[in-house]
Amino acid sequence: MVYPDRAAAGRALGTALEHLRGTRPLVLGLPRGGVPVAAAVCAAVDGELDVLLVRKLGLPEHPELAMGALGETGIVVLNRDVIERAGVTDAAFAEVEQAERAELARRQATLRRSAPSPLTGRTVVLVDDGMATGATVLAACRVARAQRPAHLVVAMPVAAPEAVDRVARECDELVCLHTPADLGGVGMAYEDFHQLDDAEVVALLR
Repeated sequence: MVYPDRAAAGRALGTALEHLRGTRPLVLGLPRGGVPVAAAVCAAVDGELDVLLVRKLGLPEHPELAMGALGETGIVVLNRDVIERAGVTDAAFAEVEQAERAELARRQATLRRSAPSPLTGRTVVLVDDGMATGATVLAACRVARAQRPAHLVVAMPVAAPEAVDRVARECDELVCLHTPADLGGVGMAYEDFHQLDDAEVVALLR
């Protein structure tokens, strides 16, 4: 399955999420690529659109491996097993956290016009344009879960089977339309997979 673009993927995903209509779900796109998908989902399920700004805290020597996650409300989620196995010192952790806080603050200033939508007690749908490893979505799940939503849904147009297995344990419901065994990269599932800029994301959110 190849989607023409992210909006088309979102419309297809919205059809699979029709059962959420009536719950006024909070649909959170993961910037940048997840936002056009989330906007189309939001329209399909009559939800409320926002972004979840989260930064993965990667190991200093292996940044693709998450030792934690940082949310914009100040929430820090730690993967203590990873930290201990890698022997990460407090100073090394603090250096990574400081850098990611700076990037999170930049994105807040660029993308946000108001405070983040509260998640507590709501049906929350996390949306991205796809998952290859699932690391970023996993971090987003943990940040969202810390805010006690009533029902946490992860919705993806495409994902590697291994990523689905990892993330399914962190949410209440996972909906993925396409799980190719040979997913080389999320972009392979799209005809148009251009890199969005901040202006495109801001326009969708407004």
